[in-house]
Amino acid sequence: MMKAHTLVGVALLAVTLTACSSKRETEPPRSATEQLLFSAAADRAADKLAFALQPGTRVFIDGAFVEGTDSKYLLSAIRDRILRKGGDVTDKKEEAELVVEPRIGAISVDGDRMLFGTPAIPVPLVGLQVPEIALFKRSHQQGVIKLAATAYNPKSGKLVQSLDPVYGFSNRREWTALIFFSWGSNDLMPDAEKSHWIGD
Repeated sequence: MMKAHTLVGVALLAVTLTACSSKRETEPPRSATEQLLFSAAADRAADKLAFALQPGTRVFIDGAFVEGTDSKYLLSAIRDRILRKGGDVTDKKEEAELVVEPRIGAISVDGDRMLFGTPAIPVPLVGLQVPEIALFKRSHQQGVIKLAATAYNPKSGKLVQSLDPVYGFSNRREWTALIFFSWGSNDLMPDAEKSHWIGD
């Protein structure tokens, strides 16, 4: 049977080795992973909007009621889908034959995490912390977007089309076993591009 002081020594060695390996998550305030979670979910939600447009219809996209992180990307994705369906996008409402008013029910990133091991422990006064020791860890991040839209005639104010809510999701999962072995999966980009990414 391994003695108590031996167990302590093994644990301290593991902590020391873990401390020697660090991963810098991001340079700007938001990581590329978080941005990809938003944008991938936004593209998938925008793809589901079933606009009924006559080719050449002049469309104004009214983003006055759209708020939230990365909402500009989502509006641009909607703009792209309208153009693909043959609409002519105008930036002047008075020139439009149709106004599309998007509304967002959700635009966020959720996450859950499970850890078997020891979490990172702050060391008072020193300003450092003992690194996390993960015998097994699972983390999951999911981008979630709920999107709907109303299309109306800007001159009469009459409803032309009401689009029911659609949903866009994106996912990233990571696992760690026995401190040193890590792997992950995600649906944030084509497989051919994943070899260039250090996110997993």
